[in-house]
This record gives sequence, structure tokens and C-alpha cells, in this order.
Amino acid sequence: MSTTVAPHRARRSGPWWVGTVAGMASYIDAAAITSISTALVILQTTMGLSDLQVGVAAGIQAASIALGAAVGGRIGDRFGRRPVFLTAMASIAAGMTGIAFAPGFPLLVVGIVVVGVAIGADLPVSLATIAEAADDDNRGRLMGFSNLLWLAGIVGNGVVAFLVGDSGRAGARILFLHVAVVAAVVLVLRLSIPESARWLAARAERARGVHTVRAERAGVRDLLRTPYAVPFVALVVFSSCTNLVGNTVGQFSTYLLVTYGGESVSTAALVSLPALPVVLVGMLWFMKIADRPVRFRYFQVGAFFFVASPLVNAFFGVSAVPMMVAVVLNAVGASFAFEGIARVWTQEQFPTLLRSTATGSIMAVARIGAALLAVVTPTLVAGVGVRTFYLGLGAACAVGLAVAWVVFRTRDRIDAFADEALAAPVLEQTTAPVV
Repeated sequence: MSTTVAPHRARRSGPWWVGTVAGMASYIDAAAITSISTALVILQTTMGLSDLQVGVAAGIQAASIALGAAVGGRIGDRFGRRPVFLTAMASIAAGMTGIAFAPGFPLLVVGIVVVGVAIGADLPVSLATIAEAADDDNRGRLMGFSNLLWLAGIVGNGVVAFLVGDSGRAGARILFLHVAVVAAVVLVLRLSIPESARWLAARAERARGVHTVRAERAGVRDLLRTPYAVPFVALVVFSSCTNLVGNTVGQFSTYLLVTYGGESVSTAALVSLPALPVVLVGMLWFMKIADRPVRFRYFQVGAFFFVASPLVNAFFGVSAVPMMVAVVLNAVGASFAFEGIARVWTQEQFPTLLRSTATGSIMAVARIGAALLAVVTPTLVAGVGVRTFYLGLGAACAVGLAVAWVVFRTRDRIDAFADEALAAPVLEQTTAPVV
């Protein structure tokens, strides 16, 4: 099978073009999640949803994304990147349109499941597509850029919500259709992206029985074998533990400020604003250093800021000033010791036919853990108190960062894309006597 690309198509499929179009998975992930969360508040009144139905819808969304990540990542390794990222984007566009016009709760839930599974499937496959289109000089930057697009999704949906949030059911529809339109445009643009040349080469080697690492390391069980078990488990722990903090900051900062900090909703909305420019600058700076050896030093600094964030709330409470300090510290830490570096390490540590499987599995476990904590967070805070809750978050975050620190202190520059890793023959077992 030929892996060549027509000249006009190759120009359109350069690393930054692929990074932008495939990276829009992150924009849509963030925009879809926040649009559904915002719209559920609107629909609770306009559609007459109960508190239980709102909670069920939010939980189903999180579970669907986790399921999609686990299944979609594996499908992307077995059958190719392109079928998955095209099907997923079409499903998101159709699902968000269906949600916009759902007449009642059952069809609303069906649409949320379709969108959630599609988002989950798209993310690991799109990240693998980006990594495989990049080279050693820009792979980290492109992973960082995909993370920046995630922030853009939050901001984009926030702007739409600000404009239409008080428009009732029509406003909810516009929130959903915003994501549907973006997904439709991205689907059209993705038609210009050919199948990953690295994936095609690995599949061809496997079909011919050529003994290379990238062709033979293709089973799920390989993730739990040497040499992939250590980075895989480390990334699962790192992503799961840090996501507990990140998800809590995103979902419950306003709730905790109002309920336990005595602040108004309008004040709570302003508290996170200072963190936005910090996150933007931090992500841009991460892109600058993501392909350089110095990135691990930045990770170490970011880790201290990340752990310090929940500890500020643990010792100083959740009123406006401590919360503002905490979210700014979180923004600095997240820029260098959270999703961005996790994406880089995940793409670099696993060979071609395991790459999206590993990414999807890590994402699935992390999202399930965050979703489970979210379900019990209000009850947990009420039972143990703000200080104990945030101390627990700080401890979990410290564990995740410590595991990543220990493992990637020596593995940070191990790169499955290196020529020797891609082409190295797999040593076969032999029963020949030793003489």
C-alpha cells in the first residue's frame, strides 16, 4: 500500500495545518462540555427538568466521554486515525443539533450520549494524528497548541453564553448549535487530512510480518508490559490525581464561593478572571519550551504551584481573595504540570499502534475519577468541611505529581518517534544453547 500523498494535498497537510484542524477536537471538547453544563441550568426551568435529571445528564455526559476515549482510542490504532476523526466529528455535529431540538429529557440524554462518546473517541485519535504529523522540533509545541485550543473552547462558549444566556430555551439552542456549526466546519476541513503516514507504515509492516517495535507492539496487554507499563501507569496516576483538582476548580469554584465563602454569584464570576491571562501566557510559554530539555524543570516548578493551589483554600478558606490566589496558582501550575505535558509524554512514550489506545485509556480513567468525585463533592464538603476537603485534594495532587516527577525524571526525553525506536527490530526468543 502506498503512503505517498499528492503534492497539493501534502502542502495542505503540513504539521501546523494538521495540528490546527485535528486540534479543534480540544476546542469542541471544552465548548461542548461547558455548553451542555450551562444549558442544563437554562433547561431546568424551560424544560422543567428536576435536580435529579440535571445530575443524571451531567453524569451520563462524563461517563460517555470516558467510554468514547477508551473505545475510540483502540479503534484508532486498529483501523486508522482518519475513519475515527471523521465519524466522530460528524456525530458531534449531528448530536449537538439533535440536543438543540430535543423535545424532552429522553432524547436530550440520547444526544448527550452520542456527543459524549464522539468527543471521547475523537480526542485520543486526533492527538495521535497531530503527533504523527509533527517532527521532533515541533511535536511538543503542537501538543501545547492543542491544549491552547481547549482554552479557546471555554472562552468561545463563555462569550456565546454571555450573549444568549438570558434568552431561555432559544439561548440554550444557540449554545448547542454553536458547537454543531463549529463541528460541521471542522469536519469539512478534516477531509483534507490524509491517513497518518506513520500508522499506514506500521500497519503495512505488521501485515508483512516485519519485526519492528511499532508493528509488533499493538495489543492492549502491551501497555502493562515492559517497557510501556511504567510510563502508562505513571500517566494514569498523574492524570487522574491532577484532574481531581482541575475538575473541582472548573466545576465547583462558584458553588463553594457562594455556599461556604458567603460571596454573591456575581462576585464569584469575577474571581476567576485574573487567572485567564495567566493561563494564556502560561500555555504560550509552554509551547515555547515544550520541545526543549528545559521543559522538565518547568514541570518541577509548575508542580509546586499546582499543589499550593488547594492548600491556599485549605488554610485560608474559600472567600474571594484566597480563591483568587488559588486559581492564579492553579493557572501557573496547570500551564507546566498538567494537561499539556501529559499530552506530550503520552504521545512520545508509546509506539504507533499503541498510541491512541494508551491516550484513550489514560483519558478514560482520569475522567471517570473526576466524574465520581464531582458526584459526591457537595456532600463530601458538607460532611468533612472545606479544610479537610482541600487538604485531600492537595494530597491527591501531590501524589500524582510525585509519581510523574519520579518516573519522567529519567524518561522525559525517551521518544518512541526516534528512528531507532521506530525501526529497531524486536528481539525474538531463542532456544539455542548458550556456549
